[in-house]
Amino acid sequence: MSVPRPTHRRPGDGWVECACGRRHWGLHGAAGLLLVRRDATGAATDVVLQHRAPWSDQGGTWGLPGGAREPQETAVDAALREAHEEAGVDPATVAVRGEHVLTHPDWSYTTVLAEALTPFEPAVTDAESLAVAWVPLAEVPDRPLLPAFADAWPTLLERLAA
Repeated sequence: MSVPRPTHRRPGDGWVECACGRRHWGLHGAAGLLLVRRDATGAATDVVLQHRAPWSDQGGTWGLPGGAREPQETAVDAALREAHEEAGVDPATVAVRGEHVLTHPDWSYTTVLAEALTPFEPAVTDAESLAVAWVPLAEVPDRPLLPAFADAWPTLLERLAA
């Protein structure tokens, strides 16, 4: 069975051949939303993760809802837009708390850290996701993670706890 690919193209879609020797998705960089849920004491308990469709770059891995930034789009706006498109996250139900930027010579990826303000269940809302779920923090490393997200996870986890 073939998996449907999205047919729409956005102005920021495309590959950047980076001086680091790799190619990266997003002509203007990319951004993703690290959305955390907290318990009554304020401790971080879960984050929203996306199981990437097999046809996507590094498909089959788990990472953040996110994608290419559009021209003149801030990283926060891109992350919120992508999380809405891919995981059904209503931007009005989250509070942005910070950013973590991975900078390459010709490209950057911004992880936007945010908290859920109201209870909700994320959902698969487009063909780029096999699944979207709240994942307990302790279980994040047990999943086959997108390599760059796996590398950043210890730092991001510290930021969530702060």
